[in-house]
Amino acid sequence: MSRYVSFRDFDWWLLIFVLMICALGVWEIRSATAHTKFAGAHIKQVYWIIAGVGAMFGMSLFNYHVLLDRAHWMYIAALASLMAVLLFGQKYLGARRWIKMPGGAHFQPSEWVKLVLILAVSKYFADLRHRELSWPDFFKAGLLVGFPMALVLVQPDLGTSLTYIPIAAIAIFLGGLQLRQALSVALVGAVAVGVVFFLPQVRILKPYQQQRLTSFLEPEADSQGAGYQVLQSKIAVGAGGIWGSSTGTQTHLAFLPIPQTDFIFAAFAEEHGFVGAMGVLLLYFIVLMRLIQNAQTAPDRAGTFLVMGVVAVLSFHILVNVGMVVGFMPVAGIPLPLMSYGGSSVLFMFLALGIVMNVRMRRFVN
Repeated sequence: MSRYVSFRDFDWWLLIFVLMICALGVWEIRSATAHTKFAGAHIKQVYWIIAGVGAMFGMSLFNYHVLLDRAHWMYIAALASLMAVLLFGQKYLGARRWIKMPGGAHFQPSEWVKLVLILAVSKYFADLRHRELSWPDFFKAGLLVGFPMALVLVQPDLGTSLTYIPIAAIAIFLGGLQLRQALSVALVGAVAVGVVFFLPQVRILKPYQQQRLTSFLEPEADSQGAGYQVLQSKIAVGAGGIWGSSTGTQTHLAFLPIPQTDFIFAAFAEEHGFVGAMGVLLLYFIVLMRLIQNAQTAPDRAGTFLVMGVVAVLSFHILVNVGMVVGFMPVAGIPLPLMSYGGSSVLFMFLALGIVMNVRMRRFVN
């Protein structure tokens, strides 16, 4: 660690609010999994959080410029890990997303790839010196994110692949996006969505993936199939009322499938009501504001891009997950950061926060 860097510049308030969210997550995981085959999952979550905090402090010690200088090697390693998943990955529920590690643990490379993409995209845009983004720059950034996104989509893991998009989007916006470019991309995107969903000859998405992306519009049409999770989630949120339900029928009677993962917010809203749900969202809002403040005080362009990349991913996760739970967004398999059960997601989030702390601690380094 540089002798000019001190943990006095560490964002301790950010860490406090993050740990408050984690504590609520552990509490809800314990409640949601009691008397099920997943009982005890909250203990594993605590271990992951402890490991994540350690990883965050470790990440904050490395000068982020050193990480940026090695971003191209990390990007190659990320692509290699995604290829390894396709060749040797563990298959579970029809998807090949995990690599089995010694000791029985499972590692999901697509989660840490988000971190690598934040570094790679930040490095690319930090090296650009012109104010306005050219079309070649735009396409290069798209390819930078597009390659790993395609490899994750093949696994298939539609949800995680979608989380790569905001990394590119925020960097392109901050990099000098022009209005005509934004309008052109919006038009191309609308055409692409139409082709994927309305031309049966195009098989980019599997039928069940298309169903998951459209079932939220009318879940009652397939209440025992694609629309089941959305319906049960909405019932759970509504059953919570203002102060919450002590019985937690939807969660505890297993109407809400695997509530400790993607639908943990629905389980929390049922047990703690509107007040509890708004409290969680307030904590997330505070965390996002602290992150944006750190981006504003970053010592250079690269630091700003790094922190805003973390903001983009975190915001996307929260928006889609909460929207999914209340029936405003498609069920895309995106966990709620810091609350949903899962080691890979927790570690990624704390490593990303470690990069934020890294940038913050070097605000006054010349």
